[in-house]
Amino acid sequence: MELIGLANYALFMGIFIGIYALLALGLNIQWGFAGLFNAGIAGFFAVGAYTSAILTSPHADGRLGGFELPFYVGWIGSMIAAALIAWPIGKICLRFRSDYLAIASIGVAEIIRLVIKSEAELTNSARGITNIPRPFGDLPYVESQMAYLAIVALVLFVAYLLVERQFNAPWGRMMRAIRDNELAARAMGKNVEYRRLEAFIFGSALMGLGGALFAHFNRSITPEAIDPMVATFLVWIMLILGGSGNNRGAILGAAVVWTIWSVSEIATDQLPQEYAVKAKYIRLFLIGLMLQLVLRFRPEGLLPEPLRGDHRSDDASSKS
Repeated sequence: MELIGLANYALFMGIFIGIYALLALGLNIQWGFAGLFNAGIAGFFAVGAYTSAILTSPHADGRLGGFELPFYVGWIGSMIAAALIAWPIGKICLRFRSDYLAIASIGVAEIIRLVIKSEAELTNSARGITNIPRPFGDLPYVESQMAYLAIVALVLFVAYLLVERQFNAPWGRMMRAIRDNELAARAMGKNVEYRRLEAFIFGSALMGLGGALFAHFNRSITPEAIDPMVATFLVWIMLILGGSGNNRGAILGAAVVWTIWSVSEIATDQLPQEYAVKAKYIRLFLIGLMLQLVLRFRPEGLLPEPLRGDHRSDDASSKS
Protein backbone atom coordinates (compact mmCIF):
# COMPACT_ATOMS: atom_id res chain seq x y z
CA MET A 1 0.00 0.00 0.00
CA GLU A 2 2.88 2.34 0.75
CA LEU A 3 4.31 1.80 -2.74
CA ILE A 4 0.91 2.52 -4.26
CA GLY A 5 0.70 5.73 -2.25
CA LEU A 6 4.15 6.80 -3.45
CA ALA A 7 3.19 6.00 -7.05
CA ASN A 8 0.03 8.07 -6.72
CA TYR A 9 2.00 10.97 -5.30
CA ALA A 10 4.54 10.68 -8.11
CA LEU A 11 1.71 10.92 -10.66
CA PHE A 12 0.30 13.91 -8.79
CA MET A 13 3.70 15.62 -8.85
CA GLY A 14 4.19 14.84 -12.53
CA ILE A 15 0.88 16.47 -13.44
CA PHE A 16 1.67 19.62 -11.47
CA ILE A 17 5.16 19.80 -12.94
CA GLY A 18 3.63 19.70 -16.41
CA ILE A 19 1.12 22.44 -15.56
CA TYR A 20 3.78 24.69 -14.05
CA ALA A 21 6.11 24.00 -16.96
CA LEU A 22 3.41 25.45 -19.24
CA LEU A 23 3.26 28.57 -17.07
CA ALA A 24 7.06 28.83 -17.14
CA LEU A 25 7.08 28.50 -20.94
CA GLY A 26 4.53 31.30 -21.18
CA LEU A 27 6.65 33.49 -18.92
CA ASN A 28 9.74 32.61 -20.94
CA ILE A 29 8.07 33.98 -24.07
CA GLN A 30 7.38 37.24 -22.26
CA TRP A 31 10.54 37.65 -20.18
CA GLY A 32 13.09 35.35 -21.81
CA PHE A 33 12.31 36.40 -25.39
CA ALA A 34 10.92 39.92 -25.08
CA GLY A 35 12.13 41.18 -21.68
CA LEU A 36 8.60 41.89 -20.39
CA PHE A 37 8.35 41.79 -16.60
CA ASN A 38 4.90 40.26 -16.07
CA ALA A 39 4.14 39.97 -12.36
CA GLY A 40 0.48 39.16 -12.94
CA ILE A 41 0.73 35.51 -14.00
CA ALA A 42 -1.96 34.56 -11.48
CA GLY A 43 -4.49 36.76 -13.30
CA PHE A 44 -4.15 34.98 -16.65
CA PHE A 45 -4.01 31.64 -14.86
CA ALA A 46 -7.36 32.50 -13.25
CA VAL A 47 -8.94 33.68 -16.50
CA GLY A 48 -8.05 30.39 -18.19
CA ALA A 49 -9.22 28.26 -15.28
CA TYR A 50 -12.61 29.95 -14.91
CA THR A 51 -13.24 30.21 -18.65
CA SER A 52 -12.77 26.48 -19.14
CA ALA A 53 -14.83 25.76 -16.00
CA ILE A 54 -17.73 27.89 -17.26
CA LEU A 55 -17.68 26.30 -20.71
CA THR A 56 -17.48 22.67 -19.60
CA SER A 57 -19.24 22.47 -16.23
CA PRO A 58 -22.89 21.32 -15.85
CA HIS A 59 -25.72 23.72 -15.17
CA ALA A 60 -25.88 25.35 -11.75
CA ASP A 61 -28.45 27.85 -10.52
CA GLY A 62 -27.29 31.39 -9.90
CA ARG A 63 -24.24 31.55 -12.14
CA LEU A 64 -23.17 31.55 -15.76
CA GLY A 65 -22.33 28.16 -17.17
CA GLY A 66 -23.96 24.84 -17.82
CA PHE A 67 -22.75 24.62 -21.41
CA GLU A 68 -21.23 21.15 -20.82
CA LEU A 69 -18.91 21.46 -23.80
CA PRO A 70 -16.04 18.98 -24.34
CA PHE A 71 -12.92 19.64 -22.30
CA TYR A 72 -10.81 20.50 -25.35
CA VAL A 73 -13.27 23.27 -26.26
CA GLY A 74 -12.80 24.65 -22.76
CA TRP A 75 -9.02 24.53 -23.13
CA ILE A 76 -9.12 26.35 -26.45
CA GLY A 77 -11.54 28.85 -24.92
CA SER A 78 -9.17 29.40 -22.00
CA MET A 79 -6.34 30.39 -24.35
CA ILE A 80 -8.61 32.70 -26.35
CA ALA A 81 -9.98 34.36 -23.20
CA ALA A 82 -6.51 34.89 -21.72
CA ALA A 83 -5.29 36.33 -25.03
CA LEU A 84 -8.30 38.66 -25.25
CA ILE A 85 -7.67 39.90 -21.71
CA ALA A 86 -3.96 40.31 -22.46
CA TRP A 87 -4.57 42.50 -25.52
CA PRO A 88 -5.95 45.65 -23.81
CA ILE A 89 -3.64 45.15 -20.83
CA GLY A 90 -0.67 44.95 -23.16
CA LYS A 91 -1.79 47.95 -25.21
CA ILE A 92 -1.82 50.06 -22.05
CA CYS A 93 0.91 48.59 -19.86
CA LEU A 94 3.62 47.76 -22.39
CA ARG A 95 4.31 51.47 -22.83
CA PHE A 96 5.79 51.52 -19.34
CA ARG A 97 9.30 50.63 -18.24
CA SER A 98 9.88 47.17 -16.83
CA ASP A 99 9.42 48.22 -13.19
CA TYR A 100 6.20 50.09 -13.96
CA LEU A 101 4.98 47.14 -16.04
CA ALA A 102 5.53 44.84 -13.06
CA ILE A 103 3.49 47.12 -10.80
CA ALA A 104 0.71 47.48 -13.37
CA SER A 105 0.52 43.71 -14.00
CA ILE A 106 0.29 43.03 -10.26
CA GLY A 107 -2.59 45.48 -10.06
CA VAL A 108 -4.39 43.85 -12.98
CA ALA A 109 -3.99 40.40 -11.45
CA GLU A 110 -5.43 41.65 -8.14
CA ILE A 111 -8.39 43.22 -9.97
CA ILE A 112 -9.09 39.89 -11.69
CA ARG A 113 -8.81 38.01 -8.39
CA LEU A 114 -11.17 40.39 -6.59
CA VAL A 115 -13.72 40.26 -9.42
CA ILE A 116 -13.61 36.46 -9.32
CA LYS A 117 -14.04 36.47 -5.55
CA SER A 118 -17.02 38.84 -5.55
CA GLU A 119 -18.90 38.18 -8.81
CA ALA A 120 -21.51 35.55 -7.94
CA GLU A 121 -23.29 35.36 -11.31
CA LEU A 122 -20.09 34.82 -13.26
CA THR A 123 -17.76 32.81 -11.01
CA ASN A 124 -19.99 31.82 -8.06
CA SER A 125 -17.87 34.18 -5.92
CA ALA A 126 -15.96 32.59 -3.04
CA ARG A 127 -17.68 29.21 -3.47
CA GLY A 128 -16.07 28.73 -6.86
CA ILE A 129 -17.08 26.29 -9.58
CA THR A 130 -17.29 22.56 -8.98
CA ASN A 131 -18.12 19.44 -11.01
CA ILE A 132 -15.62 20.38 -13.71
CA PRO A 133 -15.18 17.30 -15.90
CA ARG A 134 -11.78 15.66 -16.03
CA PRO A 135 -10.73 13.72 -19.14
CA PHE A 136 -10.87 9.99 -18.37
CA GLY A 137 -12.22 10.87 -14.95
CA ASP A 138 -14.54 7.86 -14.95
CA LEU A 139 -11.57 5.46 -14.83
CA PRO A 140 -10.25 4.06 -11.53
CA TYR A 141 -8.18 6.57 -9.57
CA VAL A 142 -4.69 5.44 -10.58
CA GLU A 143 -5.61 4.91 -14.22
CA SER A 144 -7.31 8.31 -14.27
CA GLN A 145 -4.17 9.95 -12.88
CA MET A 146 -1.98 8.20 -15.45
CA ALA A 147 -4.26 9.20 -18.31
CA TYR A 148 -4.33 12.84 -17.23
CA LEU A 149 -0.55 12.86 -16.82
CA ALA A 150 -0.24 11.58 -20.39
CA ILE A 151 -2.54 14.37 -21.62
CA VAL A 152 -0.62 17.06 -19.73
CA ALA A 153 2.69 15.68 -21.03
CA LEU A 154 1.36 15.71 -24.61
CA VAL A 155 0.09 19.28 -24.29
CA LEU A 156 3.42 20.37 -22.80
CA PHE A 157 5.38 18.60 -25.55
CA VAL A 158 3.35 20.26 -28.32
CA ALA A 159 3.66 23.66 -26.62
CA TYR A 160 7.41 23.18 -26.23
CA LEU A 161 7.84 22.28 -29.90
CA LEU A 162 5.86 25.31 -31.04
CA VAL A 163 7.66 27.74 -28.73
CA GLU A 164 11.06 26.27 -29.59
CA ARG A 165 10.29 26.60 -33.28
CA GLN A 166 9.45 30.26 -32.79
CA PHE A 167 12.60 30.74 -30.72
CA ASN A 168 14.77 29.51 -33.60
CA ALA A 169 12.73 31.29 -36.28
CA PRO A 170 13.28 34.89 -37.46
CA TRP A 171 10.54 35.97 -35.02
CA GLY A 172 12.59 34.69 -32.08
CA ARG A 173 15.75 36.40 -33.29
CA MET A 174 13.84 39.63 -33.76
CA MET A 175 12.38 39.43 -30.24
CA ARG A 176 15.81 38.90 -28.71
CA ALA A 177 17.14 41.82 -30.73
CA ILE A 178 14.38 44.05 -29.35
CA ARG A 179 15.06 42.76 -25.84
CA ASP A 180 18.82 43.36 -26.05
CA ASN A 181 18.85 46.69 -27.92
CA GLU A 182 15.53 48.38 -28.49
CA LEU A 183 17.03 51.46 -30.15
CA ALA A 184 18.91 49.39 -32.71
CA ALA A 185 15.77 47.37 -33.47
CA ARG A 186 13.79 50.58 -34.02
CA ALA A 187 16.52 51.89 -36.29
CA MET A 188 16.14 48.73 -38.39
CA GLY A 189 12.43 49.47 -38.84
CA LYS A 190 11.00 46.99 -36.34
CA ASN A 191 7.63 47.78 -34.77
CA VAL A 192 8.74 47.27 -31.18
CA GLU A 193 5.37 47.88 -29.51
CA TYR A 194 3.52 45.51 -31.82
CA ARG A 195 6.07 42.72 -31.41
CA ARG A 196 6.09 43.06 -27.63
CA LEU A 197 2.31 42.86 -27.66
CA GLU A 198 2.55 39.65 -29.67
CA ALA A 199 4.87 38.08 -27.10
CA PHE A 200 2.66 39.25 -24.24
CA ILE A 201 -0.45 37.73 -25.83
CA PHE A 202 1.23 34.42 -26.76
CA GLY A 203 2.66 33.98 -23.28
CA SER A 204 -0.64 34.85 -21.61
CA ALA A 205 -2.47 32.29 -23.77
CA LEU A 206 -0.17 29.54 -22.46
CA MET A 207 -0.77 30.73 -18.90
CA GLY A 208 -4.51 30.50 -19.50
CA LEU A 209 -4.09 26.96 -20.78
CA GLY A 210 -2.15 26.08 -17.64
CA GLY A 211 -5.04 27.39 -15.55
CA ALA A 212 -7.52 25.26 -17.49
CA LEU A 213 -5.43 22.12 -16.98
CA PHE A 214 -5.27 22.89 -13.27
CA ALA A 215 -9.05 23.37 -12.97
CA HIS A 216 -9.88 20.14 -14.79
CA PHE A 217 -7.37 18.17 -12.75
CA ASN A 218 -8.85 19.36 -9.45
CA ARG A 219 -12.41 19.20 -10.87
CA SER A 220 -13.05 22.55 -9.18
CA ILE A 221 -11.66 26.06 -9.00
CA THR A 222 -11.96 28.59 -6.17
CA PRO A 223 -10.37 31.99 -5.52
CA GLU A 224 -8.09 30.37 -2.91
CA ALA A 225 -6.38 28.42 -5.71
CA ILE A 226 -5.28 31.69 -7.32
CA ASP A 227 -2.64 32.53 -4.76
CA PRO A 228 -0.01 34.94 -6.20
CA MET A 229 2.57 33.18 -4.06
CA VAL A 230 2.03 29.91 -5.91
CA ALA A 231 0.74 31.12 -9.27
CA THR A 232 3.23 33.97 -9.81
CA PHE A 233 6.20 33.87 -7.44
CA LEU A 234 6.96 30.16 -7.90
CA VAL A 235 6.77 30.47 -11.69
CA TRP A 236 9.35 33.25 -11.65
CA ILE A 237 11.61 31.14 -9.45
CA MET A 238 11.25 28.23 -11.87
CA LEU A 239 12.26 30.32 -14.86
CA ILE A 240 15.18 32.05 -13.14
CA LEU A 241 16.49 28.78 -11.73
CA GLY A 242 16.09 26.82 -14.96
CA GLY A 243 17.46 29.52 -17.25
CA SER A 244 15.67 32.50 -18.73
CA GLY A 245 15.58 32.37 -22.53
CA ASN A 246 15.91 28.59 -22.63
CA ASN A 247 12.71 26.56 -23.05
CA ARG A 248 14.30 23.39 -21.73
CA GLY A 249 15.56 25.39 -18.77
CA ALA A 250 12.02 26.60 -18.03
CA ILE A 251 10.78 22.99 -17.92
CA LEU A 252 13.74 21.86 -15.83
CA GLY A 253 13.20 24.72 -13.39
CA ALA A 254 9.54 23.74 -13.01
CA ALA A 255 10.54 20.16 -12.19
CA VAL A 256 13.22 21.12 -9.66
CA VAL A 257 11.27 23.82 -7.83
CA TRP A 258 8.00 21.90 -7.63
CA THR A 259 9.80 18.78 -6.41
CA ILE A 260 11.45 20.75 -3.60
CA TRP A 261 8.16 22.52 -2.83
CA SER A 262 6.24 19.22 -2.59
CA VAL A 263 8.87 17.14 -0.77
CA SER A 264 9.38 19.86 1.82
CA GLU A 265 5.63 19.82 2.48
CA ILE A 266 5.77 16.08 3.14
CA ALA A 267 8.69 16.60 5.53
CA THR A 268 6.99 19.38 7.50
CA ASP A 269 3.76 17.37 7.78
CA GLN A 270 5.65 14.70 9.73
CA LEU A 271 6.42 17.13 12.56
CA PRO A 272 4.18 17.52 15.64
CA GLN A 273 1.15 19.72 15.08
CA GLU A 274 2.49 22.67 17.08
CA TYR A 275 5.61 22.75 14.89
CA ALA A 276 4.11 21.71 11.55
CA VAL A 277 2.35 25.02 10.95
CA LYS A 278 5.45 27.07 11.71
CA ALA A 279 7.69 24.71 9.76
CA LYS A 280 5.74 25.34 6.56
CA TYR A 281 7.57 28.64 6.27
CA ILE A 282 10.73 26.59 5.83
CA ARG A 283 9.47 25.84 2.32
CA LEU A 284 9.66 29.52 1.47
CA PHE A 285 13.09 29.72 3.06
CA LEU A 286 14.37 26.77 1.00
CA ILE A 287 13.08 28.21 -2.25
CA GLY A 288 14.48 31.64 -1.42
CA LEU A 289 17.84 30.17 -0.41
CA MET A 290 18.02 28.15 -3.62
CA LEU A 291 17.29 31.28 -5.63
CA GLN A 292 20.02 33.21 -3.84
CA LEU A 293 22.55 30.45 -4.46
CA VAL A 294 21.66 30.29 -8.15
CA LEU A 295 21.88 34.06 -8.54
CA ARG A 296 25.22 34.07 -6.73
CA PHE A 297 26.99 31.16 -8.42
CA ARG A 298 25.07 30.64 -11.67
CA PRO A 299 23.05 33.77 -12.53
CA GLU A 300 22.33 32.50 -16.05
CA GLY A 301 20.42 29.50 -14.61
CA LEU A 302 20.96 25.76 -14.81
CA LEU A 303 20.50 25.78 -18.60
CA PRO A 304 21.62 29.18 -19.95
CA GLU A 305 20.13 30.75 -23.03
CA PRO A 306 21.77 29.21 -26.11
CA LEU A 307 23.85 31.60 -28.16
CA ARG A 308 23.47 31.13 -31.88
CA GLY A 309 27.10 32.03 -32.54
CA ASP A 310 28.47 29.24 -30.35
CA HIS A 311 28.01 26.48 -32.92
CA ARG A 312 29.56 28.51 -35.69
CA SER A 313 32.59 29.36 -33.58
CA ASP A 314 32.97 25.72 -32.53
CA ASP A 315 32.83 24.59 -36.15
CA ALA A 316 35.40 27.17 -37.18
CA SER A 317 37.78 26.15 -34.43
CA SER A 318 37.42 22.45 -35.29
CA LYS A 319 38.17 23.13 -38.95
CA SER A 320 41.25 25.13 -38.08
